[in-house]
Amino acid sequence: MGDVRDNEAYEEELLDYEEEDEKVLDSGNKVNGDAVKKGYVGIHSSGFRDFLLKPELLRAIVDSGFEHPSEVQHECIPQAILGMDVICQAKSGMGKTAVFVLSTLQQIEPAPGQVSALILCHTRELAYQICNEFVRFSTYLPDTKVSVFYGGVNNKIHKDLLKNECPHIVVGTPGRVLGLARDKDLSLKNVRHFILDECDKMLESLDMRRDVQEIFKMTPHEKQVMMFSATLSKEIRPVCKKFMQDPMEIYVDDEAKLTLHGLVQHYIKLGEMEKNRKLNDLLDALDFNQVVIFVKSVSRARELNKLLIECNFPSICIHSGMSQEERLTHYKSFKEGHKRILVATDLVGRGIDIERVNIVINYDMPDSADTYLHRVGRAGRFGTKGLAITFVASASDSEVLNQVQARFEVDIKQLPENIDTSTYSKRRVSSLFFFTIFFVWVLTSDFSSSSFAVPS
Repeated sequence: MGDVRDNEAYEEELLDYEEEDEKVLDSGNKVNGDAVKKGYVGIHSSGFRDFLLKPELLRAIVDSGFEHPSEVQHECIPQAILGMDVICQAKSGMGKTAVFVLSTLQQIEPAPGQVSALILCHTRELAYQICNEFVRFSTYLPDTKVSVFYGGVNNKIHKDLLKNECPHIVVGTPGRVLGLARDKDLSLKNVRHFILDECDKMLESLDMRRDVQEIFKMTPHEKQVMMFSATLSKEIRPVCKKFMQDPMEIYVDDEAKLTLHGLVQHYIKLGEMEKNRKLNDLLDALDFNQVVIFVKSVSRARELNKLLIECNFPSICIHSGMSQEERLTHYKSFKEGHKRILVATDLVGRGIDIERVNIVINYDMPDSADTYLHRVGRAGRFGTKGLAITFVASASDSEVLNQVQARFEVDIKQLPENIDTSTYSKRRVSSLFFFTIFFVWVLTSDFSSSSFAVPS
């Protein structure tokens, strides 16, 4: 596909982080009108078979219970599997991860000892989740190896893995991937697919962006580049395009469309000292499968989780103050349903996909409208019902809430005293149905010839 360019020449193609905002804004206006996809084209009834994917992938898709692609999958996958560069902004929970997982697995031709695909994301938990998605969809592709690399794990373990069982697909965080590449343990000279998930988070951060750029320059010039996020500002889009060649662009330009269908949103005005009592009342009253409670700091995550456990709630917490092993153990416990309440910082505010979560509570108001969108996107995934409740305890909280309503054109009302469960929770079978079935069974059963005892 081509050799790696000289570093100096290559760096000129990448927008420098300190470049003036005016240049960014100017380049943001230079978008080819016909090339940019404006929003979506409606619901599609086609199936994954229409994409002409490998039989092994289709089998894994069926095993996962997916029948029809989402709108973003319908738009992106046909182009992505042809090797086209892609920038995709679409609402949370609509299957963006499956776009690059399926398109990468469709195209990849595993070669011994060669890394063909590199996926970067900003947190260890997200890297772990993405790796699991690759493993799930490559079930019937036994020759394709996937590994995940992030900080908090002994460097020697990763170096030995790369030496003895070099994966074809590498998922990781920029810091660890760059360290391994600098030490010549990870060779990127054969990478054909370069992917950034939650790309705005990585490219807006000065340190992380420099790492991404350095990693990018270690890969061949000729490769497919794909970037995904639920929020892509007009300022960051031209930065993304600096990494690409004539990309297909899918944006939700009308930011009102970024809000999630099926997600009921409310706020509660209260004082800081009233939060714990109100949270306790909500958890007692609401009908939830699993709930994520967001707080603004590590110390508050620890204390709130401790309080909930003392009140006999099945709570667990995740924050950056934990060891990597502890974070992943807690993540698995919550994802597998062993705990129903997760107290977390914004560490899990982006990308983390827990199917059973139907309620998100902002115990502390997020610092921006973007962060709000990512947080509440943990509920109502893939078009399902969900509920988001935000505590408003100060003038600055009210200001952020107003920004959210203005930007996404959504009217967030105060939480009513009684909320209809059916608006945010979809129960498969009602308790009345179970009672009716049991009553009929009792009337029609003959207990004379069977042992029927009430357990003590």
